[in-house]
Amino acid sequence: MTFWTKLVTAIERNDSLLCVGLDPQPDNIPARHAGIGAFVRAVIDATADLACAYKPNIAFFEAAGEEGLAALREALAHIPEGIPVILDAKRNDIGSTAAAYARAVFDVWGADAVTLNPYLGFDGVQPFLAYEDRGTFVLCKTSNPSAGELQDWAQAGKPLYQHVADLVATWAGEGEVGLVMGATYPTAMADIRRRWPRTWFLVPGVGAQGGELEAVLRAGLRADGMGVLINASRGIMYAEDPREAALALRAAINAGRRGLPHHPAAAPATAPADDDVAALARLLFAAGCVRFGDFVLHSGAHSPVYIDLRRLVTYPRALDEVARHYARLLEGLSFDRIAAIPYAALPIGTAVSLRTGIPLIYPRRETKSYGTRRQIEGEYNAGERVVLLDDLITSGGSKLETAEPLQAEGLTIEDVVVLIDREQGGAADLAAHGYRLHAAVTLRQIVDSLAAGGQLAPDDARRVRSYLDGL
Repeated sequence: MTFWTKLVTAIERNDSLLCVGLDPQPDNIPARHAGIGAFVRAVIDATADLACAYKPNIAFFEAAGEEGLAALREALAHIPEGIPVILDAKRNDIGSTAAAYARAVFDVWGADAVTLNPYLGFDGVQPFLAYEDRGTFVLCKTSNPSAGELQDWAQAGKPLYQHVADLVATWAGEGEVGLVMGATYPTAMADIRRRWPRTWFLVPGVGAQGGELEAVLRAGLRADGMGVLINASRGIMYAEDPREAALALRAAINAGRRGLPHHPAAAPATAPADDDVAALARLLFAAGCVRFGDFVLHSGAHSPVYIDLRRLVTYPRALDEVARHYARLLEGLSFDRIAAIPYAALPIGTAVSLRTGIPLIYPRRETKSYGTRRQIEGEYNAGERVVLLDDLITSGGSKLETAEPLQAEGLTIEDVVVLIDREQGGAADLAAHGYRLHAAVTLRQIVDSLAAGGQLAPDDARRVRSYLDGL
């Protein structure tokens, strides 16, 4: 039986996604227990029918010296055979040392799985993967406050934690490798779940570290109601009654997983997470890029909502965040450079280029009658593939007009990216001409999010929705 099979069997038998962490700290052990070993065994006895796994953190046992190491061996022997053990050791080193660590974890301690640090790359992980019946969980986005100092570092718009998840998928091959995803960063968790809908997540950080259970379940659960192991250590071990604490948390997890109407894995890979939509809506509203009232449009018609993304130039942090959304849209597309449509999309295109390192060109609205008399600014070569970038889309007219001079120069266009889709037929217009539209968010999603967050009054929200329904 492999670790993953053993895990699923334990989950189904105990009706639980609760992983009980064993982090013994001598100063916090109740006086009624005669030492570390007795304390840990008592916690196991209290929770053995409620947990799907145990996660002893080897650091706490090592810190107690010989007594702690003896307690670890006793704990491993005391855990019921049908419940898998994840040794939280965060091992990794050069190949030969990693092989020694793997022997220690699996052959000496007899753990079913282990946590690993990916910093040394594949050769530091491969010795653990050689144990095909055991499991590994690689640190991806951890729950500690300064995790972002390294893990959020981005290249070409792709944060390091995302790169780690993609690498781990290649390391797994036909097998399975899990990820450690901190509960304090549900947006990152939802992002990785969309990219890798089947991967198992080991999730520390609920409770004591500030992670919210409901947000974790919404972000991390697979469509089958599994895929996450909710780890709890201090909240159970040092509770007045560990069994009652474990019962309560298991019940909360099960209520959450059964109460969710859908899971992120069931949504399209490009669908934004709810919290991402809400954050973007608040940002645009605060910058005055989305306004509500009575506005006269260029056509002479009246509208209760007005979008003006030109204002982003005054808010550099907002502009950078918008560029992040575009960078996500560009992932997976095949192209050589982006072409921003003047004028509103030019600063956005520049921000996207700076964030991602993707070359930018743009077609002029008016051809110069002097100098180079270029129609298209920037360097390009005939035969290259270009993605059109604009701020929003109503109909597809301006995009089709912009495409003409680019195609006349021998450039190929297949995709168009915008921040906001007003859902007024633009996608269909583009599709009729062979172009695919990719939008970060729809106008209706912005309206619904602002209404849910209280930025838009209920009566105003109804009026805007009625307007959108009539378009």
